[in-house]
Amino acid sequence: TMKIPHLLLAWVCSCCSIYATVAARTPRSDHVPLHRTRRSWVWNQFFVIEEYAGPEPVLIGKLHTDIDRDDGRIKYVLTGEGAGTVFVIDEKTGNIHVTKSLDREEKPQYTLLAQAVDRQTNRPLEPPSQFIIKVQDINDNPPVFLHGPYHASVPEMSNVGTSVIQVTANDADDPTYGNSARLVYTILEGHPFFSVDPQTGVIRTAIPNMDRETQGEFLVVIQAKDMGGHMGGLSGTTTVTITLIDVNDNPPKFPQSLYQFSVSEATSPGTLIGRVKAQDPDMGENAKMAYSILDGEGSETFNISTDSSGQEGLIRLTKALDYEKQKLYSFRVEATNTFIDPHYIRKGPFKDTATVKVMVEDAHEAPVFSEPTYIMAVYENSAVGTLVGKVTARDPDSQRNIIRYSIDPHSDPDRYFSISAQDGAIYTATGLDRETVTWHNITVMAAEVDSPSQVSQVLVAIRTMDLNDNPPELEPPLETFVCDNAHPGQLIHTVSASDRDETSNTSRFYFGVPPESVSDTNFTVRDNKDNTASILVYQYKFSHLKRNVFEVPVVVVDGGKPPLSGTGTLTVSVCHCGHDGSIQSCNMEAYISPAGLSTGALLAILACIITLLAIVVLFVALRKQKKETLIVYEEEDVRENIITYDDEGGGEEDTEAFDITALQNPNGASTIGPGMSGGFFASRRDIKPKNPATRRSYPPSLGVLGVEEFLRLRLGDVDDDPAVPPYDSIQVYGYEGRGSSVGSLSSLETTSTDSDLSYEYLEDWGPRFQKLADLYGNKGLPHA
Repeated sequence: TMKIPHLLLAWVCSCCSIYATVAARTPRSDHVPLHRTRRSWVWNQFFVIEEYAGPEPVLIGKLHTDIDRDDGRIKYVLTGEGAGTVFVIDEKTGNIHVTKSLDREEKPQYTLLAQAVDRQTNRPLEPPSQFIIKVQDINDNPPVFLHGPYHASVPEMSNVGTSVIQVTANDADDPTYGNSARLVYTILEGHPFFSVDPQTGVIRTAIPNMDRETQGEFLVVIQAKDMGGHMGGLSGTTTVTITLIDVNDNPPKFPQSLYQFSVSEATSPGTLIGRVKAQDPDMGENAKMAYSILDGEGSETFNISTDSSGQEGLIRLTKALDYEKQKLYSFRVEATNTFIDPHYIRKGPFKDTATVKVMVEDAHEAPVFSEPTYIMAVYENSAVGTLVGKVTARDPDSQRNIIRYSIDPHSDPDRYFSISAQDGAIYTATGLDRETVTWHNITVMAAEVDSPSQVSQVLVAIRTMDLNDNPPELEPPLETFVCDNAHPGQLIHTVSASDRDETSNTSRFYFGVPPESVSDTNFTVRDNKDNTASILVYQYKFSHLKRNVFEVPVVVVDGGKPPLSGTGTLTVSVCHCGHDGSIQSCNMEAYISPAGLSTGALLAILACIITLLAIVVLFVALRKQKKETLIVYEEEDVRENIITYDDEGGGEEDTEAFDITALQNPNGASTIGPGMSGGFFASRRDIKPKNPATRRSYPPSLGVLGVEEFLRLRLGDVDDDPAVPPYDSIQVYGYEGRGSSVGSLSSLETTSTDSDLSYEYLEDWGPRFQKLADLYGNKGLPHA
């Protein structure tokens, strides 16, 4: 048979060791069964008491195997948590000792591994066996409130037993072993207002109707004790600050039943005249109030409102006061809580009333006019001193002081009016003209004799009424024309009139001819009865050769009372017209017929333009032929300038043909003025003629003119016409040029025979114009 050894574990408790041996037996030849003895203890668990303070080291157990013959061949080995430091083993005997005091709260148990090996070969004799060493708890930790101190709140007036807060303490001892962690709560401070549940730590109210206004905060001390609260247990405490939450349990209350104020009758509406305040010991919304006027005579004169904080009532004036009418006002005001607290059931009305009396004080008031504004009227051209109207003011005070009137000089700077200081009568001070100023807005002031500083003023609007004092006038235009072939009864113009007076005086105008002009048989005036008149031809024909201009007087009368009349003159020019009524010639300058130019006139103008263009082309061609003879050599610097005129007069353009700076005096240039190229010259002075131009017209009897004759006549017209530019010009040359030894204006020598220039082309104009005429077939041009 074969025998299997087992490791025996011993448990020592209260200085006693228990050994257990387990042997495994194989079947024998006689097949007798083996029986295992039942163990009644836990073979793999040891215990050690925490905080043990006995002699060290302390034996807590022993390891033994049944193969150990006590011959020193077996060595016991201990490994695991705390092996070699906290726990040590005797290699020979297998005794286990603890080397230091243990704390269960730090580590409640240790897991170790035991093994028996051969001391010489270090070969395991049995498989390793695991066991546990538990640290047995003792009551070494007091209860601790981890979340203290606490703060809580509960509404005032709460019922008894209302939960406030729950406090909880923790005990680090083992709650499964003994009563070391069994806690009991008690209240040390806070009686009789609060109580605490000993098992749960819930704090509750203990008395009814706790009033915040009496005491708003409580400090409660709670104790937690282990060991079920028995003697010898450990304890811990915490504080709980409990605040009573305000509820609206107090109505507002006026500290006095009567309030008295005084106000001057001159106080403006909207002015604050007093404050009232009801007291409410509640807080926040529970203390807010609304004020109102209940009854009395002041409800229409005064108004009460609540300030922004909801505490005070502000009494304001709503309309003007009059001491002479009422000297005292009495009314009641009410203060009411505006917030209804759902946590508190009110008992009775939450409001209060008080009486307010307002005494009106007499004030020295300024005069009062009978009207807010005055509107008056007076006719223009009225005599100085004419009564316009009257203003009236009174002293509202009981003394009834004397009033004096005056006009503000800034409102009537031209002194159109005056006023009686005693009775306020307003008079004209100068003549009035409606057409100049229709309305006069003046300011009348009223002041008390005894108190000049008490001044009132009022606006007086005075309308200047119209009189028919302006005669009617003809409206422009007052110039027209008549054709020399006009027929009697033909309309040549329509006139209208205007009047500066009002419409009532100008609603109807009447037109006619002055009595002294009735004998004039050239034109007649017809009243159209619509405030216009037609000018008609009276005679048969007009001749512009006999008379070019007629003046037609027209009389216009207005409809005023009395009526006024005015005379205007219509200027009529006689024009030569065609059969279709178009103007062909007329003495009216810059006049353009409404029908436009006739076809013949347009053709004549076109022919003149073509002729002038042809002459310009011919002249340019002739000039190119003579160009070589007009070359001036640069080395001959004799300061000669040849002025060539290409037309019949160019005004200021004549001086552009040469450089005027050659004739300037550089020494005296600064006294004359700036000129070309930085030089100086005297400014040009053109003289415009005062006499109007007289245009020459050619009789039809001349027929068709030749080109040469036509140009000669037109050139004469231009030379003889002083009314168009270029006008006569005065050129002042203050310097004759440097280096000149003679006193002439130019250095040209007109008598020299050595000049290479030829002037023969200037003598060929007559034959060349004849050639131009032959070129056009000697048909000539119309005398346009």
